[in-house]
Amino acid sequence: MVFSADPAGVKDADWQTVDWSRPWLAPLRAQGELLTLQLQQGTAVHAALNSARPSALQALGQCFVPQADLPAGMAYEAFIAAERRVPTRDNFHDFFNGLVWLHYPETKRRLNALQAEVIAAQGVGARRGPLRDAATLFDESGAVLQAPEPLWQALLARDWQALFLTHRSLWQQARLLVFGHAVMEKLLVDRMDVTVHVLLAPALSSSQIDRSIVPDDAAMAAAFTREHLAHKPFTPLPLSGVPGWHAGNTQAHFYANQAVFRPARQAHFPMEKSTT
Repeated sequence: MVFSADPAGVKDADWQTVDWSRPWLAPLRAQGELLTLQLQQGTAVHAALNSARPSALQALGQCFVPQADLPAGMAYEAFIAAERRVPTRDNFHDFFNGLVWLHYPETKRRLNALQAEVIAAQGVGARRGPLRDAATLFDESGAVLQAPEPLWQALLARDWQALFLTHRSLWQQARLLVFGHAVMEKLLVDRMDVTVHVLLAPALSSSQIDRSIVPDDAAMAAAFTREHLAHKPFTPLPLSGVPGWHAGNTQAHFYANQAVFRPARQAHFPMEKSTT
């Protein structure tokens, strides 16, 4: 699959290269297919996205605008929060970002609000700081997972053999939602090394762990509290290992590539607490 990764834009013909049958695009497929038909006919990305705005965004007056509407020197996140307009380029990165806005507006608004609040208090700065870093990480590369406990134990331990082979059948009971639009862009080409950062749910108490977040808009948005983000509540998941997500992952040797399936460091995992 060939496409332009140039942030300045892509050719019209490239829009037909999106393979909407891929599992990570399943939640976006129906609307995505319709919008790419518009894009193939020359419609600008911001205009196509505006034609599909859900009532939640329309009621707020939130819309997509050309990148040129972003004033020089103004932070992207601050502009969105103040103007309720999302600057959008004619490329895959911003197209997938817009699709996520259409499907998960509450979560996107919450992430934007957190980022804008930090910018208002501290300025843009050379570094984002921990809160903006966490919000940006999920926005670009995040995912949520509902899964049986043995899968969680293996994931947190980075025991890839157990996660993807020993307990392979349990993936039929799991739900994995890719949220990050940068990940969707990377997955336009066949590659093994794309990793998402799975958001762990806030612990219910010191003795009870609820690792899963329901993969819907309200549940994701509710998980983004400042206190929770301070714990860096993410754990990495190489997507090529997920059953059905890469053609080569049915064999044990597939997971021997430590550049992709990295072993765990000797450190505690986010949100893990003793149950005793």
